[in-house]
Amino acid sequence: LKVPPAIHQFTQTLDKHNASLLFKLLHKYRPETKAQKKQRLKTIAEQKVKGGEAPAQTSKKPVVVKYGINHVTSLVEEKKAQLVVIANDVDPIEIVVWLPALCQ
Repeated sequence: LKVPPAIHQFTQTLDKHNASLLFKLLHKYRPETKAQKKQRLKTIAEQKVKGGEAPAQTSKKPVVVKYGINHVTSLVEEKKAQLVVIANDVDPIEIVVWLPALCQ
């Protein structure tokens, strides 16, 4: 039985070493928690009260991993996505089968 190439590409997964490197990278850029966001916004507000202007490095939103099929699709269409990681165990597969073609 032949498997279509669009589906077959999801059988090729990362080995254990590369997967651990990917997870370390994703862990570094994980989204901030509500408590971290509250603390960041609080320090910005305190700095604005003291000095009138918040420093540029603290006023920027942190760079984080974006997730969700709709959000990732819009980022790919806008050419803002630099790395797209697709899980190989998505069910139903039709949700992500077109994403590699969109990324090219």
